[in-house]
Amino acid sequence: MHASIGDYVHTHGVVSTEGRSTGEIVEIRGANDGPPYMVRFPEGEERLIYPGPGTVVEPRDPVD
Repeated sequence: MHASIGDYVHTHGVVSTEGRSTGEIVEIRGANDGPPYMVRFPEGEERLIYPGPGTVVEPRDPVD
C-alpha cells in the first residue's frame, strides 16, 4: 500500500459498520510512502494507522 500526504484513508469495521471512519493522511512514517500513516479525522483527532485488510487509500487528486 502506498499513499501521499493529503490522501484519504477509509477504514472499515471487521464485523460491523461501527468501526468505519475516514481521515486525511497528514504524515507518512513508513518507507517508500508505505505505512504507518498519521491520519487526522474530522473531529480533529490524529491517530497512527497501520492499515488492515479492510483499509482503502483514496488519492486526494484522482488521476483521470
